[in-house]
Amino acid sequence: MRYLVLSDLHSNHEATRAVVGAVPPGGFEGVVVLGDWVGYGASPNEVVDLVRKLQPCAAIRGNHDKVVAGIDSGEEFNRIAREAALINRRLLSRENLGFLEALPRGPLRVADSFHIAHGTPLDEDEYLVEAWEAAAVFEAAEFSLCFFGHTHLPGAFVLRNGKVTLLQPERPQAILNLEPGARYLINPGSVGQPRDQDPRAAYALYDAQSRQVVFQRVPYAVHETRSRMLEAGLPAILGERLQFGI
Repeated sequence: MRYLVLSDLHSNHEATRAVVGAVPPGGFEGVVVLGDWVGYGASPNEVVDLVRKLQPCAAIRGNHDKVVAGIDSGEEFNRIAREAALINRRLLSRENLGFLEALPRGPLRVADSFHIAHGTPLDEDEYLVEAWEAAAVFEAAEFSLCFFGHTHLPGAFVLRNGKVTLLQPERPQAILNLEPGARYLINPGSVGQPRDQDPRAAYALYDAQSRQVVFQRVPYAVHETRSRMLEAGLPAILGERLQFGI
């Protein structure tokens, strides 16, 4: 089974459309979504509608989804993020708000093969950035492979022989072959708001049979996204940062 792994789409329709269009026909058989469908961007309905048409086999919520759907107050958000969440709430249709509200929290097991989480398998809102943080997650949770998002940084934490190593993709298309006996926490990066100084939309493809993960990047019309955001009344900085992937 081949999976398209999407995370942190953040209401960026142009980026989401570019990712879906970049995968060749038959390039995947299942879709998993790691949360943060909405927030920050100006096209929440378009993103939710597009991804729902892909009929994901597994999907969970992110922290922005919770705030936009009214599950969480967003008090811990900074002012700009909370303002964007409230604008997204006004833009969303009643049906799509209901869809977000019904999304389950992670972690979620997929096809008895791997797990998905937004923050970590322990806490859906936790940021996982450092190797020592990953070591604590490996120690506390039972899984061999978990895809996670939230940080917008593509890469993988690998536990082998008692040591955790951070692997970061160095090319637009980087291949990670999963080793028998090793354990993995893998972040595909952000579709809608990359933060690794690369403005291209990030995603991953996972082949469960060959045990291979491919990190992918695809350019999209950032200028069009920025224009939509300004028209929607979103803070200008949110569109500006997209140009630099920060």
